[in-house]
Amino acid sequence: MAPLSSYVSGSWHAPRDEGAPVYDAVTGEEVARVSSAGVDFGAALRHGRRVGGPALRELTFHQRAALLKALASHLREHREELYELSLRTGATRADSRFDVDGGIGVLFSYSSKGRRELPNDRLLPDGAVERLGRTGAFVGQHVYTPMRGVAVQINAFNFPVWGPLEKLAPAFVAGVPSLVKPAGQTAYVTARLVELIVTSGILPEGALQMVCGGAGDLFEHLTEQDLVAFTGSASTAQKLRTHPVVAARSVRFNAEADSLNCSILGPDAVPGGPEFDLFAEQLVTEMTVKAGQKCTAIRRAFVPAPLLPEMAEAVAARLAKVTVGNPADPSVHMGALASLAQREEVRRALKALSSAGSIVFGDPDRVEVVGADAERGAFVSPILLSVEDTGRPEPHEVEAFGPVSTLMPYTSADEVAELAARGQGSLVGSIVTGDRDFAREVVLGTAPWHGRLLVLDATAATESTGHGSPLPTLVHGGPGRAGGGEELGGVRGVLRHMNRTAVQASPSMLSAVTGRWVEGAERSEDGVHPFRKHLEELRAGDTVVAGPRAVTLEDIEHFADFTGDRFYAHMDDEAARANPFFDGRVAHGYLIVSLAAGLFVQPDPGPVLANYGLENLRFLAPVYPGDELTVTLTAKQIDPREGAAYGEVRWDADVTKQDGASVAKYDVLTLVARRDA
Repeated sequence: MAPLSSYVSGSWHAPRDEGAPVYDAVTGEEVARVSSAGVDFGAALRHGRRVGGPALRELTFHQRAALLKALASHLREHREELYELSLRTGATRADSRFDVDGGIGVLFSYSSKGRRELPNDRLLPDGAVERLGRTGAFVGQHVYTPMRGVAVQINAFNFPVWGPLEKLAPAFVAGVPSLVKPAGQTAYVTARLVELIVTSGILPEGALQMVCGGAGDLFEHLTEQDLVAFTGSASTAQKLRTHPVVAARSVRFNAEADSLNCSILGPDAVPGGPEFDLFAEQLVTEMTVKAGQKCTAIRRAFVPAPLLPEMAEAVAARLAKVTVGNPADPSVHMGALASLAQREEVRRALKALSSAGSIVFGDPDRVEVVGADAERGAFVSPILLSVEDTGRPEPHEVEAFGPVSTLMPYTSADEVAELAARGQGSLVGSIVTGDRDFAREVVLGTAPWHGRLLVLDATAATESTGHGSPLPTLVHGGPGRAGGGEELGGVRGVLRHMNRTAVQASPSMLSAVTGRWVEGAERSEDGVHPFRKHLEELRAGDTVVAGPRAVTLEDIEHFADFTGDRFYAHMDDEAARANPFFDGRVAHGYLIVSLAAGLFVQPDPGPVLANYGLENLRFLAPVYPGDELTVTLTAKQIDPREGAAYGEVRWDADVTKQDGASVAKYDVLTLVARRDA
């Protein structure tokens, strides 16, 4: 059988040797061979830096996001092929959907995030402009720009589709090319995924490379601009993190490692009650999805001490209904482990765990299998253990990376928080309870050791994606043993691939660098009202000054009658004067905003299509009857929408009164048409 080819430096590379065999997890037949012999890792990284990086950096965040959406749509058309291939990894169809559809969903999610939360630009300002001098002539702001290296992504065997795509998506939106190295056991699935991506022609050349086989001297060629994202064992993460090049060149290293995740049943639960049943069902799901080969699976299940026997019985009864066997058989609920070697690892871990407690359900050495040979395939029974002595170290230190979980008792919120912490850091924990006080106490006690916490009650259960389902909008990672890194997390995942730099300059120069008008920068009043300009004609700094407009007592009373807002400070002079902030009756804040709009709006039909909101509104000084208002409206940020006939324009609004004092500041958000649309 020919070894899998790697895709590096713009072409497919066949290994120079026969490679190591990879076996079907169900039948034991050889399905592929993997080797990276002959791959020039230095050349691959240079290709990413010199070809992929520049091509990506020429695109804006929105353009990259649009390509991700196109890629997700393309891969969705090939799901069935990936499902079928995944059967050979031991995954059931449900497992494959979790992997394949989950990965495609990450692409869609980051495409949406990129277009909704990032500018249509190649640079991302971060935070407010900081005034650095007395007069405002010297200011500073942080900006994010893409790293000029390659995101090296080393993936685990358990998610050959979702794993690579969850790392690719944020790196791509950031503008950083990826080099993917899948785990050997399931590399043939990832290889087909990458082939589908490359042949689609959707991504720029150099944006994605893949190496099947060992990492060779890859790390020797890393630079301070490269990044490493690793998913796998804590021991391997430690070796890679301490590689001399990683240490010497301060290479950004992110690890998501194995962890002894926990689930905690609240003291309010009763047998047959909703939380009791949710806990038992969730535990069985986490034990059997992907045959328990999930870094987020529940390894330690804590229940109130009096409920331990009933919970053991309830979980065992559910596990007895789980059919193990060939995942191609629709009656099968749980397939095989990824390899025979993985089965032996699970059995070795079980010996240590069983020394601390007793097996409530399952037999590590034998299992009834449907549609396959139990010995040729990497099958193992779901195993539930019970450990009453929670002081034993084994349940908190040993992970059997398979369909294995341990039940343990606790007596108080403080005790269960301490037990959870003995895992030394986890990706995810869950608290199943309807008791809000207990939930808060346990969250406060366990959050420092967890990357994510699911608090599950009967209400959340109607929509919850479950304990073990990472979501691209939230961080995925955890402290301590779990690796200490974060993946996903929406825009946070994008920023991990970018460098934050403080830029100090004059307001006008900073505006030129960031593409956004900042206070103190030059304004432009060319005699044409900015609302008469199409999107292509607008420039940051285009300004209209309108006013003055006197505010009368009649205005205030009419606004109160019209809106029903008769707050005492607007209607009662004596009560207003008793307020420490006012010297008498004051205008409504929203009256000020309304009057300002009446001043700056150009009413005729034109390029401005809609006002869709205000942001950062602050009322800074009171307005009294007789005060005169002037508004200065300045185009602050112009964002074309890719493929749309309009774009978004953010305007700086500054409302002042006759003494020059600002009474209100805010951003006005509008949709503005393109001229040629």
